[in-house]
Amino acid sequence: MKIAVLSRNEKLYSTCRLIEAIEQKGHTGVVIDHLKCDIVMDENGPSIFYQGERLDNIDAVIPRIGASVSFYGTAVVRQFEMMKVFSAIDSLAITRSRDKLRSLQILSRKGVGMPKTAFTNFSKQDNNVLTHIGDAPVVIKLLEGTQGLGVVLAETNKAAKSVVEAFDSLKTRVILQEFIEEAGGSDIRAFIVDGRIVGAMKRQGKEGEFRSNLHRGGNATVIKLSRAEKSTALNAAKAMGLAIAGVDMLQSKRGPMVLEVNSSPGLEGIEKSTGIDIAGKIIEYVERSVAMERRPKDRIKA
Repeated sequence: MKIAVLSRNEKLYSTCRLIEAIEQKGHTGVVIDHLKCDIVMDENGPSIFYQGERLDNIDAVIPRIGASVSFYGTAVVRQFEMMKVFSAIDSLAITRSRDKLRSLQILSRKGVGMPKTAFTNFSKQDNNVLTHIGDAPVVIKLLEGTQGLGVVLAETNKAAKSVVEAFDSLKTRVILQEFIEEAGGSDIRAFIVDGRIVGAMKRQGKEGEFRSNLHRGGNATVIKLSRAEKSTALNAAKAMGLAIAGVDMLQSKRGPMVLEVNSSPGLEGIEKSTGIDIAGKIIEYVERSVAMERRPKDRIKA
C-alpha cells in the first residue's frame, strides 16, 4: 500500500515515526503537506493535485492536521474521502474535536464525566455566568487555544470577572470551567486506536503550574488506568467519532473528568513514557481497515 501522512513538517517526531512504521510494515510512506494541496472538482469527480501532480495512487491517509489550519486541512481530508481513499481519522470527527464548545456539548449529551463548564454571550449589565460554575478559583479558556495557551486560572471571583471582561472587549470567546484542585496540576492522556486503549501516561505540570502540557515543561510517566478511566476515555472517543484519539482527563473526587479529546495526538510523549510502539498500532489499524473496505460486499454479507 501507499500511505500518505498529511503533515506540514516531515521532521516532526510523530510524522517520522509514522513513516518509519509504514515502511517497517512493508508499505510505501509519503509525507504530503496538506496546505500545498489543490482541491479540484468537476464533472469527472473530485481530485487532488500536489506539487503539480495528480494524486491518484494513494491507498490511505493519516491526517496530522494542526489546529491553526483546521479548515483547509479538513477540506483536504474530506476530498480524499470523496475519492474513496481511506482516512485513519474522519474529517467530520476532526471538525467536531477542534470546536471546543461543540465537543463539550457532545460529551455532555453522552453523559461523559467533565468539569462543569459555562459559555455565555457576556454583557457587563447581566453577568451571571460565574454563578453556574460556583466560587473561584475558575479556569477560563479561549475557544481556539491549544497546548495550554489561552488558559487562565482566576483565583477570585473579581479576577474571573476582570479576565472575562478583558476577553470580551477583544471580541474573543471564552468558556469557564470549574477548577479541579485535587488533580494537583496533573492530568491523564489515554491514547486510543480503533476502540482500544493502547497506552496511557500521567502528565505533571512543573511546580507552580496548573497546566500539565508537556509543551509547557511538564513531565510524563506511564500509568495504569482504572476501570472508570478506561470507560470514560473510550466513551469520549466514541462520542466524537474518533478511531485515533488522545483523551485528556483529570482525576477528581467525582471520578475521571474529560478535558479534551485530541484528534491529532502527538506520539513522542506517549511512546517515550510507555515504551509502546503506538505508530505501529496505528498502521495495523490502517491495514485492517483498508483490507475490510476492499473485501467483496457479497462476502461481507455472508
